[in-house]
Amino acid sequence: MTVAGQRVLITGANRGIGRELALGLAGHGWEIGLLGRDEEALERVARECRERGRAAVSAVADVVDRDAVDAAVERVATALGGLDLLVNNAGVIEPAEQDFVSADLEETWRVMEVNVRGPMVVSHAALRRMLPAGGGRIVNINSGAGHKVMTAYTGYAVSKGALMRLTTQLDAQYRDRGIYVFDVAPGHVKTDMTAPMPMHAGRTDWTPPQAVVDLVAGIGSGRLDELAGRYVRAGADTVEALLERRAEIVERDARALRLSS
Repeated sequence: MTVAGQRVLITGANRGIGRELALGLAGHGWEIGLLGRDEEALERVARECRERGRAAVSAVADVVDRDAVDAAVERVATALGGLDLLVNNAGVIEPAEQDFVSADLEETWRVMEVNVRGPMVVSHAALRRMLPAGGGRIVNINSGAGHKVMTAYTGYAVSKGALMRLTTQLDAQYRDRGIYVFDVAPGHVKTDMTAPMPMHAGRTDWTPPQAVVDLVAGIGSGRLDELAGRYVRAGADTVEALLERRAEIVERDARALRLSS
């Protein structure tokens, strides 16, 4: 699944899953674009990517700020010579495990903004570069919270459900123009965000970051294009397993957001 010379932009790339994706995809031969709010941390990751022999460029922006994102995407696309893959990884969750009324409404809305407006803003900017170039791929880092009932983290759950719908919308609108869009749930990767959450207290079965890297690398290579518009999960799905089941998944029109009868 090595794709030497192709260009990826990863949001929230200064730490956690974003950093793991940057380093892992650099190892697969990708040229790396990093977007986030912490310039110093982004540049540290960029240096690590360059140490792996790949070009890497960082750009500072808050994903909800359209003007800043447009400038950042332009900087990355110009430096790398284009964009082949966007990974919308930046995301947040409420600071406490509370029900809707108990939580601070402004904090809940901030989660919605980052997790929904953010991918919309960045995808809008990236698509304006990908479409004239003949296509590309988008991975939205999602979560099982988007399709499960939860008694807490309302903003997070609602935002991830909305992100699934964004995936299906972009797939429906642009697949015939060479754009392939996927939801990838990373499973339970141990990060600064997930480790302190009460729901993960005592957890030992963390998803290895390499499982996320391998799945995103497989999508970026084009091997899973037939399954675009669908949801896959690292740690449960692998590229090979999905390829073995692709006829069944397509025939059943499975793994996409819809009402069940």
